[in-house]
Amino acid sequence: MKIKTPQDSHTIMNELVLPNDTNTLNNLMGGRLLHWMDIAAAIAAQKHCNRIVVTASVDTVSFKHPVKLGDVISIESKVTRAFNTSVEVRLDVWAQNIPSGTRIKSNEAYYTFVALDEDSHIVSVPELTPQTEEDHMFYAGALRRRQLRLVLAGRMDPHDATELKALFFPEPI
Repeated sequence: MKIKTPQDSHTIMNELVLPNDTNTLNNLMGGRLLHWMDIAAAIAAQKHCNRIVVTASVDTVSFKHPVKLGDVISIESKVTRAFNTSVEVRLDVWAQNIPSGTRIKSNEAYYTFVALDEDSHIVSVPELTPQTEEDHMFYAGALRRRQLRLVLAGRMDPHDATELKALFFPEPI
């Protein structure tokens, strides 16, 4: 199914870390950040699909640096690839302390969404055409990440994960 869609599904969402968002160490709670990331990723996926989307999976979320009370969180989300009925969204999370002028990457993750029609049935999603060299890199990697997700979920036999096998067992020249 080919539907005309805007290619720019890039979204930036900002949040201010308030006392209700933190733990007893005054660090942003991981669950609150995951909630915000899910919203930002869903917005990017909906912009691409022009449909309501639901979260299908969340890949490894790495917590690199604590985010402090009063920091501003910027969550950048972008669709990296569209498959038949799902889209993969990459998220990069930045923490900015405005008074000190510091900005540091605190998290990254990949979320997968499926698009739904008005009756909550899964529907096809529009294709994605990578535009930049970076887009091409994330687009190619999305197939490997998808195969890994499916193998780990028990929905794909590891022997059928050709992109993953090629990483570990390259064909002789």
